[in-house]
Amino acid sequence: MNTDLLVTTTEHIPGKEYEVIGEIFGLTTQSKNVLRNMGAALKNVVGGEIKDYTKMLDEARNISVDRLRKNARDMGADAVVMMRFDSGSIGTDMQSVAAYGTAVKYV
Repeated sequence: MNTDLLVTTTEHIPGKEYEVIGEIFGLTTQSKNVLRNMGAALKNVVGGEIKDYTKMLDEARNISVDRLRKNARDMGADAVVMMRFDSGSIGTDMQSVAAYGTAVKYV
C-alpha cells in the first residue's frame, strides 16, 4: 500500500492551509470465486463470519484507497480530505468499493 500522500476523513488538516482541487475517486470491483462461494454457503448454514469475504472486502478497500492516492497525485494534490467509502453488490458474486474525497493542494 502506498501511503506517501495524506488521506484523512476530517475536513481540516491541523497546521495546513490548502486550496481545493476537486473531487477524487478510487474504485475497484472484486469477484468471489467458486471456493469462496462454497465456503460461504456452508458458513451460512452454521452462522458466523465469512472470513474469505471479509478478506476480499479488506483488500478491495486497500486497493480503492491506493487508486484514490494515485488519482490525487496525478491531479497534483498534496492530500485528500473528507475521504469516505461506499460499497455495494453487483449481481450475486461481485462487490464494488469506492473511496472518495476532496483533493487539495497546500498553499
